[in-house]
Amino acid sequence: MMRAIEISQPGGPEVLRICERAIPVLRAGEVLIKVHAAGINRPDVFQRKGAYPAPAGASDLPGLEVAGEVVAGELSGSGFALGDMVCALVAGGGYAEYCAAPLAQCLPVPHGFTAVQAAALPETFFTVWSNVFDRAGLTGSETLLVQGGTSGIGVAAIQMATALGHKVIATAGSDEKCRACEELGAIRGINYKTENFEEVVHSLTGGRGVDVVLDMVAGDYVNRELTCMADDGRLVVIALLGGAKAQLDMGAILRRRLTVTGSTLRARSVEFKQVIAQKLHQKIWPLLESGKIKPVIYKTFSFEQASEAHVLMESSEHIGKIVLDFCV
Repeated sequence: MMRAIEISQPGGPEVLRICERAIPVLRAGEVLIKVHAAGINRPDVFQRKGAYPAPAGASDLPGLEVAGEVVAGELSGSGFALGDMVCALVAGGGYAEYCAAPLAQCLPVPHGFTAVQAAALPETFFTVWSNVFDRAGLTGSETLLVQGGTSGIGVAAIQMATALGHKVIATAGSDEKCRACEELGAIRGINYKTENFEEVVHSLTGGRGVDVVLDMVAGDYVNRELTCMADDGRLVVIALLGGAKAQLDMGAILRRRLTVTGSTLRARSVEFKQVIAQKLHQKIWPLLESGKIKPVIYKTFSFEQASEAHVLMESSEHIGKIVLDFCV
């Protein structure tokens, strides 16, 4: 048996409770990780509220990313051994002392990283790579606009794109957060509460606009984003914090050859996620180990403080990641 944090019923942070569960039974291709740390993510909040159920076959426990020690599983040919420290993207079950993870979605803890730092990587880095670089195809000298630059996703996107040679503009909800975006590499942080982001983007790009927009808002932001995109620009939507409905200027899309797309990652196949893991290991892990990209941990909480961690996540006061540390 193991301790875990379950969602007792849909509701507020108080519905998270510690329980006892059986240690997961491994399926083919999975390893068992003794969890040292688990990342907190916005989808965990949606699941707790009853709005984002786990995919079929996945654990009903929240938690999409973990770091810890491999203690069981078939590892032949993988390059991993029992006792290795890994971080992993999972479809659920991260808020527990033991977590089953597809071996194909495990990555080594970067050299010199703690488990807390490593647990802050998988969900955001997989998401950013899949959407910004694979789906939206950011390449060459193209520019990126990140909505919500101080979220876990935003912090990862700014650093990854900057480290790979792209100019990044980011929006945030305060002057302090805008400065944080710039410290992470953005050429400009735009306070969306006091500035018109379309006007600032046009000013910064000489009227051309940005090539790619990473959007977590949707709603009435979509048409505004179309106006500040370059011809042949791509808008990729990964969350609907501003609402699921948007009215599109189809004339602008036709005339300027714009692309509006989106995706979710949680329910995609292990094979799909394995390709992302391989690209991250090849292109991003060396940048982590060299210090060109760094995990930004806003605050850690103990296993018993998961409810408090969710309160902070919902406040949106954080800059970067919130992590459960199982070793305190």
